[in-house]
Amino acid sequence: MVISFLGSGTSQGVPLIGCQCETCLSEDLRDKRLRSSIMIESESTRIVIDAGPDFRQQLLRERIKTLDAVVFTHEHKDHIAGLDDVRAFNYLQNKNMPVYASEQVQSALKREFAYIFSGNDYPGIPKIDLHTIADQPFHINDIKIIPINVWHYQMKVKVFRIKDFTYITDANKIDEAEKEKIKGSKIIIINALRREPHISHFTFQEAIDFIAEMKPEQAYFTHISHQLGKHVDVEKELPHNISLGFDGLKFLV
Repeated sequence: MVISFLGSGTSQGVPLIGCQCETCLSEDLRDKRLRSSIMIESESTRIVIDAGPDFRQQLLRERIKTLDAVVFTHEHKDHIAGLDDVRAFNYLQNKNMPVYASEQVQSALKREFAYIFSGNDYPGIPKIDLHTIADQPFHINDIKIIPINVWHYQMKVKVFRIKDFTYITDANKIDEAEKEKIKGSKIIIINALRREPHISHFTFQEAIDFIAEMKPEQAYFTHISHQLGKHVDVEKELPHNISLGFDGLKFLV
């Protein structure tokens, strides 16, 4: 399978509106970070995990013409705000879009996108089939997904393991029982917001420590703030098996 970073930035993206720091003014394309999302492609299936405010822009950049499902980790706007744009695929594929989310996230989607779920069949609104994520593994065609519960301060967030790859966004605590589901992953993507402590995200050092504990062959950081610094500088500080993710980066699983 191919994993692609659609976005690697935090909730406000990088550059931040109005900011004049070195990171936000950087001309390095790796410092241009849209809101966090990944795309997973097997031989027959293409899914995305999270569809934030930059969803349309990300799919246009990647020239995506088909999509089999959208999977949500949690209900914050930087992860769900692009849901309306699945209607392009309703037209292109002539079918409803399968959307996978916990009951908690589904409640938020029905509130934030009430027009989709109102029962009023207004022309042009997205056509969606909701599927509930619980704690059991599930399949989207040939892709098996194992849900893992992490804590985003006091909010429970679903992250996912697929084969030997685990994707962890928006977390600052993982219970021991859930860590067992991550152990053995060869590749891990994990959020590393900034250097300073944060109430709901792993810091740069906390993410490094977590990777040292899990011992994957390769790790990438995501959900990166402008406060962390420029890509070229931060890369020099990382252990040999950790890299900063960046928009457009792809790797095989």
